[in-house]
Amino acid sequence: MSSAAFQTAFQQCLNPECRATFDVGQVLTSCPHCGSLLDISYDWNSIPLPRRLSDFQQRWSSRLNPLDYSGVWRFRELLRFAADEQLVTIGEGQTILQRNDRLATACSLQPGGLFLQYEGLNPSGSFKDNGMTAASTHARLVGAQMTACASTGNTSASLAIYAGVTGLFRCIVFVGSGKIAFGKLSQALDYGAMTIQIRGDFDDALARVRQICEKHPIYLCNSVNPFRLEGQKTIMYRVLEGLGWQVPDWIVVPGGNLGNSSAFGKAFLELRQLGLIDRVPRLAVINSAGAATLDEFWNTLGLRWNGGRPDAGVIRDRFERMDRQDERAATLASAIEINRPVNLIKALRALEVCDGVVRSVSDQEIVDCRARIAATGFGCEPASGATLAGVLRLREEGVIASGDRVVCILTGHQLKDPDLTMAYHSGDPALAAKKLHPAGVLNTPFANPPVVVDNDETAIVQALGLDPR
Repeated sequence: MSSAAFQTAFQQCLNPECRATFDVGQVLTSCPHCGSLLDISYDWNSIPLPRRLSDFQQRWSSRLNPLDYSGVWRFRELLRFAADEQLVTIGEGQTILQRNDRLATACSLQPGGLFLQYEGLNPSGSFKDNGMTAASTHARLVGAQMTACASTGNTSASLAIYAGVTGLFRCIVFVGSGKIAFGKLSQALDYGAMTIQIRGDFDDALARVRQICEKHPIYLCNSVNPFRLEGQKTIMYRVLEGLGWQVPDWIVVPGGNLGNSSAFGKAFLELRQLGLIDRVPRLAVINSAGAATLDEFWNTLGLRWNGGRPDAGVIRDRFERMDRQDERAATLASAIEINRPVNLIKALRALEVCDGVVRSVSDQEIVDCRARIAATGFGCEPASGATLAGVLRLREEGVIASGDRVVCILTGHQLKDPDLTMAYHSGDPALAAKKLHPAGVLNTPFANPPVVVDNDETAIVQALGLDPR
């Protein structure tokens, strides 16, 4: 596709020694000159932007327009890489930001101090739809016929639903053996995707799909695709919208492939540059202890963005040691079971922009906090439990203050991994032993098991604790 496709945006190399630019009509996942990741950049002077973020609210009055109904394309001027008639939408982004004083109290935060951004309401049940609507738009723009991704589950479900609903693409998903929750895999199968199961983990699957897409006319939709991250920026726009356009003190997000944290940092960087906000929130990226690569790089090895020049030797040495020792990620939170986050460099930038912190929490903390969140009415996938666990940890450390306003990103719906939920709550030791691995059989202090009673009115009344008279 020629450069006449859309003149307001271009792709740009992240490497400050290169900074090569490319047309949005090119299909690239890295700079062909130096191999660095790419950003989507904009000629903001050519885009009619609102004077204030609150102006976007006017689009709520025209929700019969599918683009204004979309929680992504409602903000389309802030990701203007395609014209309106090219945008692909299936109604993504109809999510809510919910104040939760019960969890605020549990975290020793003041009332009104904790909010849950629930992305499980997206069409495929996870935040990935925010990015996949943008990636699908770019795939359509360049005339792609086949799309592909590697996935721990949510990406495959999202890519498959966009292919199925629109009918624009043939969809291929690569998954690792035994490394995907059935609730997620079932979606990809149901939506008609061809599923390739690699004998390996997510990192292996991603390496293979990138290899295949580089050699064949297949459009790659993993978060190494810079257009996908543009869609994920809009999660932060909706957070601001839910707070009356006020900036919170903290955004807390699970760390996996680091696409969300990267996108969030870019969103706030651009909003500040455009004068649409006057400050940025702090960012907390919470890893599972079984997939704690970012934690090690940030807190142990001292890796930093450094003006776009992070120490490549530190990264290379760590990944080479990973290879020599055949280190594999291992966590019950399958969505963040990733050892080699492809967006590491962009996440470092986000951490600098947002004065960020990184922590790791155990599987025990993750499944307990997932249950505690769900008990307040927001059933979420295991990875989302890392957010509350991270808030508790940072409150204990005094990093988050009692008067701070904190937003936790709940990345996916609880039915993404119902087996873990049932194992946690069932009270069945055999089921728990089978599912609550690989960190060993865990405790279930917040379990809510079914109460088994005889088929008898008196027994039921007694179980309910009611007066039998």
